Amino acid sequence: MNKIAFLAIATLTITACDTTGTHHVKVLQDSTIKIHDEIMPQIAQFDRDAIKIDSILNNLKAIKATKSSLDTSATRKDLGILKANLESATDHMMDWMKDYNADSTDSKYFETELQKVSDMKKIFDNVAKESQEKLGNF
Repeated sequence: MNKIAFLAIATLTITACDTTGTHHVKVLQDSTIKIHDEIMPQIAQFDRDAIKIDSILNNLKAIKATKSSLDTSATRKDLGILKANLESATDHMMDWMKDYNADSTDSKYFETELQKVSDMKKIFDNVAKESQEKLGNF
């Protein structure tokens, strides 16, 4: 009788641990996807900003004619850096999505992915702010 009770308790304990582990993985996975879903729409804005940068750079002489104080050399440099930052952030997201394994059951994997996507959110927020600052005058 003691063996049966021991097996029942052991089975319940293993099941409880597995449920807790599965729940932890699900929470991590949901948190990761939530952050992804917050920053993913910014890619469309980044693409529009890159097109705007190209338009500004192509029309810099005409813009200079209306804004005589515009330093075209500095503007060209700043907008080139901004465009590279926009493209880098977008590429970073695409690489992350390509490598992301939603089917994993490893909590360490999702802890790492949550950190990656949290870091990526900071990058996206910084690039979005930079874009608003540099393109706000155009």
